[in-house]
Amino acid sequence: MLTELFIKNFAIIDDLHIRFEDGLTVLTGETGAGKSIIVQAFNLILGNRATAKMIRSGAETAELEALFHLKPESERVQRVARAGYDTAEGLLIKRVISQNDRHRTYINDRLATVQVLSAITENLANISGQFASQGLLKEEQQLEALDRFGGVADLRTETAARYQEILPLIDQLTRLEEKQQRQAEHMELLRFQKTEIAGASPVPGEDAELEQEKQRLKNAEFLYQAVYEGIESLYGAPGAAIERLIEVQKGLEQACRIDGSLKERVQGIADAVFRLEDTVAGLREYLKGIQMDEGRLETVESRLDVLNKLKRKYGPDIEAVLSRLNAIETELAGIEDLPERIHKTKDRLSALHAALTGAAGALSEKRTQASRRLSRAMEAELASLKMEKTRFDVAFSRFPAGRETSPFLMMDGAGIQETGIDRITFMIAPNVGEALKPLSQIASGGELSRVVLALKALLAQTDSLETLVFDEVDAGIGGGVAETVGKKLHALSRFHQVICITHLPQIAVYGDHHFRIEKTVSKGRTRTVLAPLDETARVREIARMLGGEKITPTTLDHAREMLEKRSLTIPGKKY
Repeated sequence: MLTELFIKNFAIIDDLHIRFEDGLTVLTGETGAGKSIIVQAFNLILGNRATAKMIRSGAETAELEALFHLKPESERVQRVARAGYDTAEGLLIKRVISQNDRHRTYINDRLATVQVLSAITENLANISGQFASQGLLKEEQQLEALDRFGGVADLRTETAARYQEILPLIDQLTRLEEKQQRQAEHMELLRFQKTEIAGASPVPGEDAELEQEKQRLKNAEFLYQAVYEGIESLYGAPGAAIERLIEVQKGLEQACRIDGSLKERVQGIADAVFRLEDTVAGLREYLKGIQMDEGRLETVESRLDVLNKLKRKYGPDIEAVLSRLNAIETELAGIEDLPERIHKTKDRLSALHAALTGAAGALSEKRTQASRRLSRAMEAELASLKMEKTRFDVAFSRFPAGRETSPFLMMDGAGIQETGIDRITFMIAPNVGEALKPLSQIASGGELSRVVLALKALLAQTDSLETLVFDEVDAGIGGGVAETVGKKLHALSRFHQVICITHLPQIAVYGDHHFRIEKTVSKGRTRTVLAPLDETARVREIARMLGGEKITPTTLDHAREMLEKRSLTIPGKKY
């Protein structure tokens, strides 16, 4: 429950302090007095975006502060506690709006972010305006209202939990399948490379040997001629080198008989003769091996081409190519087996999908049953608000499933969301003979106000909100309808703290507490002031609302009569 609200240097408000109590509080005053500014300030307390334009002219900052007292046993206290705040002495929210747009937010005197503030104040209070600003015009809010009315919170929580549980597994399956696809392509490449290298059967040093053989084959004729002529010069031709060395050897051997010291030199010549004879024998063997074979040359060049391609792709030499082959074989042997993981993930997803569809199906069935009860109850509530013969219905549709929707997030061809499979729209026909239309398309502000009020009245005992603020709930109504709305607001205040801004005396008289908002001029500056009304002042304010600024004895009598009638309607309340 909101107990105190402080507003300083905000719009035309310089310094305002309001104390609130439970029950129905009404705020009245002339148009433009600043009632909407108070609502705007309250919206900022609940987490709305702030701008420097809201600061009162001439001030550097604006300050908004609200004190809430929460029921100790409420779930809201637990949520605030989980955020790290103790509410034993209340929940104090403060926002400081600066000209430099460096705004600050405090919760229980601790600096906080607007995101934290919004999370804490969610469902703390609700502000209903005249048209589309009302949350109940949004389909998702209508669905929440239906679920609260139907008492299906447990099923909705279970569905959401199953949905959140299945999402990461769907992502995991997608990643595994993508990995399998990429791995399949990679393995195909590895197998191709292995076949290419292993099929060529390269041998270390083979390329160098083949290169030499290619040179010999390409120059075979020259080599043959050079070696043949060398053999002839050394051994075969008349006057060959060996023949001349033998003659020299013989002559020196005769000289050795005279001088034995020449023997060593003669032996050197003999050795040279033997070496030349060995060389000639080797050259003859080499000559026999020289091939002039074009076919062999083509074979060698073709093999070299294969080896050079492997070296260009896998390494600078044959050793590097063979090293790459070993690495490929190791990688192929070590690649993980994904099919088993994918199979297990799909099995788990199938089980979770069954649980999700079971919860979503049960939730949908309960909603259908609740929608029929809600329709009958809404028609009865609207009739009590002078909208007799109004038809109300809940239209159901399903979330569409697109091409990208996972089969594990589908049920009977429809998509499954965190809230289940249902999309709903509140449908209404205010006039006899008219077709049902979505609530958001209602043209009459008075009808819209009463529909929202009727729905809130039905949800009063199940709604977790503690404070309801109605801004211009009286739009488009008057007379007997306004009196009925006043009674309904007071009945609603038995379950919630209700704050109502109104222009109608028929509504204002039902307030348990009454404040008048006035705009005054002081020292050349416009300011808004708010004052609680005692019994006498309240009579005058009701009279003003009835007859304008000129209050007559007749309007005063009428005001007293209205307040007395209200006292008779609500025992224990006298004015």
